[in-house]
Amino acid sequence: MINRRSFLKRASLASAPFILPSHIWAAKGDESPNNRINIAIIGPGKMGRGHAHKLIRNPRAQITGFAEIADIRTKHTKELIEKQYSQNTPSKTWKGLTITKDYLELLEDKSLDAVLIATPDHWHGEPTIRAARAKKHVYCEKPISLTIREGRAMANAVKENKVVFQTGSQQRTEYGGKFRRTVEMVRSGAIGELKKVRVCVGTSPVLCDLPKESVPEGIYWDAWLGPAPKRGYSKILCPDDVHNHFPKWRLYREYCNGMLADMGAHHFDIGQWGMDADNTGPVKIIPPEKGDLELRMFYANGVEVVHGRTPDWAGGTIFYGTEGTIWVNRGPWKSDPENLIKDYKASVSLHQPKNHHDDWLDCIHSGKLPMAHVEAGHRTASLCQLCNIGYELRRELTWDPQKEEFVGDKEANKLTDRKRRKKWYRV
Repeated sequence: MINRRSFLKRASLASAPFILPSHIWAAKGDESPNNRINIAIIGPGKMGRGHAHKLIRNPRAQITGFAEIADIRTKHTKELIEKQYSQNTPSKTWKGLTITKDYLELLEDKSLDAVLIATPDHWHGEPTIRAARAKKHVYCEKPISLTIREGRAMANAVKENKVVFQTGSQQRTEYGGKFRRTVEMVRSGAIGELKKVRVCVGTSPVLCDLPKESVPEGIYWDAWLGPAPKRGYSKILCPDDVHNHFPKWRLYREYCNGMLADMGAHHFDIGQWGMDADNTGPVKIIPPEKGDLELRMFYANGVEVVHGRTPDWAGGTIFYGTEGTIWVNRGPWKSDPENLIKDYKASVSLHQPKNHHDDWLDCIHSGKLPMAHVEAGHRTASLCQLCNIGYELRRELTWDPQKEEFVGDKEANKLTDRKRRKKWYRV
């Protein structure tokens, strides 16, 4: 009998890219299979399954394995990937995935180039750091971190190990280019001098008080919790099926930074991008006396960023300048003056890749920074975390965006990180 480590090594060899006959690839106009990037998925739930659907059809990528803690989702993901790849093999059957409940086993595969992390937010930090140290490139869903200190550790690991990191902030590359074009116009002076940005997203998280249920067979619940506090199982947090909805762990502080961060990681990101502030943050945070909207943040250049919806502008990002306004969302896209979006010719031109995955793959080959690089992802996640700290403390705070600490405020600085279960935080 072979031991576990020997088995994993053999499984890794089996999961190396399958080589299709060259005439098949030539006929499709695809690159050589030898140029494909070997990718493993960590957490193929709702978002991870969506990524898998796209990557198995991308001739530049090869999914070689995945890590999942629920047997029912493991079976579904295995069948999904094998069915697609089998269509492109002469025998019409394809096997060879490395499948595990512990993502660390994936990193042992020397043929692995990259990982895609689509776990709940509280499981983003350690896999990113460990993958970077193993010299694997990383695509991580947004928001990339649970705390400011964790985000900085992630960014440092990526930079120190010279791997390519893409944040899952697809608004920078997709949605018809409307977000990119808005940023180009703002940076070009279409609305004059930028004065204010309003980010219209939801509110802060609450502590999890869900009733405890029996753990279903086939779910490794303690691994789902990972570094988060130990508590009883809830299918609201971790569904017991192959679900097509976004689980509500996003509402709870133990696992996320609330809806403020869930969509804020997209819309604060566009604000940061428009301000050309991917490497910095605010210097002042002023929360309201009460309520969960209208917190204000001020940057060193005087630009004000406000969290909260307005009755007539329900979502997205609004840029206010001395000569006009632009509101961009995934649906609506408006401006004042009304013809600004249609007629204005921006002098700033930003790169427009084919899509978010291809931007990441391009940069793995070239070594360039992707559109949503790790520092951008970290700074955007930090904005959401700063908002939550402001709402919690309910007083004016002074922030140093270079040192990434509150000035002369020990109580606030304690909130830039949190305790984790050592069993599951192995960095």
